[in-house]
Amino acid sequence: MEFAYTPRLAELKQRAADLTAKIMQHEDACEAANGLTPAALDAIRQDVLASGLQAINMPEEWGGAGLSILEQVVVQDELGKLTNALWDTVWRPANCLRACTPRQRERYLAPDILGQRRDAVAITEPGAGSDPAGIETTATPDGDGYRINGEKWFVTVGDAADFLIVLALVDQQPTLFLVDKDLPGVSVKRTPRYTHTFVYEHPEFLFEDVKVGADAVLGGIGNGYELTRDWFTEERLMIGARTIGAAERALTLAVEWAAQRIQGGQPLIERQLIQGMIADSVVDITTNRALTHQVAWEFDQPGSNRKLLHAKAATVKLAASEASNRVADRAVQIFGGRGYIRDYPVERLWRELRVDRIWEGTSEIQRLVIANEVTKRGLSSLLSFADAR
Repeated sequence: MEFAYTPRLAELKQRAADLTAKIMQHEDACEAANGLTPAALDAIRQDVLASGLQAINMPEEWGGAGLSILEQVVVQDELGKLTNALWDTVWRPANCLRACTPRQRERYLAPDILGQRRDAVAITEPGAGSDPAGIETTATPDGDGYRINGEKWFVTVGDAADFLIVLALVDQQPTLFLVDKDLPGVSVKRTPRYTHTFVYEHPEFLFEDVKVGADAVLGGIGNGYELTRDWFTEERLMIGARTIGAAERALTLAVEWAAQRIQGGQPLIERQLIQGMIADSVVDITTNRALTHQVAWEFDQPGSNRKLLHAKAATVKLAASEASNRVADRAVQIFGGRGYIRDYPVERLWRELRVDRIWEGTSEIQRLVIANEVTKRGLSSLLSFADAR
C-alpha cells in the first residue's frame, strides 16, 4: 500500500489550494450581499479556467480536466475550505450529462464545460424528497415531443443556470429531460431563504405545459433513476471530500485562535477541555479523509462493483458529513461569542455544513443504503479493501 501523494496528486492539491486562496477573497462580499456581482463571478470564472480545474469530472477530449475520482476528491477537499459554497463557482457539470448525444453535447455540455452555460438538477418535489420514486412531474407525449407539468424544489444553482435537468415520468417511466430555462411555461415559484448564505440560490420551479422536443430526452426513456443514482453516488463522495476540507479549515482557525486567546492568565490551547476538543477534531478529520481517499481509489479500479460503491459512497457521506458538523461545532465553541458572529469563517462553516447531512440523501437514507447492502450482499465487502486489478 502506498499512502503518499503521487507527484501528480501533490500538484493538483497545490493547484486547487492556489485557486481556493484566490476565490477566498470573495467570501466576505458574498456573505454581506447574499451573493456575488456578475463582475466578481466572471473574475472567478477566469481564475478557474486559468487553473485548468474546470469540469474536473469531464473528459479532456470534451474540454474538461479529465480527472480520476481520487484526483477529483483531492481537489474538492481543498475547495471545501471555502465558505458561502464558493466551491460551487468551480463548476462540475452533472455527471449524468455524460449520457448526452453528440448533438446534446454540442448544445449543452460543451459550453457547460467551458463555463459559458450552467446546468441545475431538478429532482426533488414537495412530496418526493429522499425517495425520488415518489415524483409526480409528468412528461406527456405530444406530437414530436413532450409536455412537462410539475413542480421542483431545492434546485441548487437554479438562479444562475440557463438549463435544467428535470426528472419526469413518461407513462410512469422515470426519464431525464434537458429543459432550457427560458422556455414558455418554466417559471420560478419562489426563492426561499435558507440557514446558509450560498453564492447561488435554490429556487422552486413550476413547469406548466412546457413543450420540449424528443431530442430533450437525456439517456433514453426510463433511465432516469439509474442516471440519478449514478450522480448521487459520485456526488456523495465529493460531499465527503468537501466537508473534510471545511472541517480542516474550521479546526485550523480554532487552533490559531486558542493559541493566542488568553483567558485566566494562559492561552486557551493550554486548557485541557479545549485540548480535548482539538484532539477529537483531529480524529474526525484524519479518519474520514483516509476513508474518503480509500473509497475514491476503489472507484478508479477497473471493473469495480457500482452497487457496492454506492453503499461505500453512502458510508463516506454519512461519516464525513456528521464528523465535520462536530468539528465545526467545536470550533464555534472554542471561539466563544466571536464564533457566533457571521464575520468569522467558523460561524459560516458551522451554518453551511448542516445541509450536508440532508442533501443528496439524508444521513438516515445513507444508513438505509448501507444496511441494505449488508442485507443483500453481506458484510465483508463493505468492511474490506478492494483488490487492485
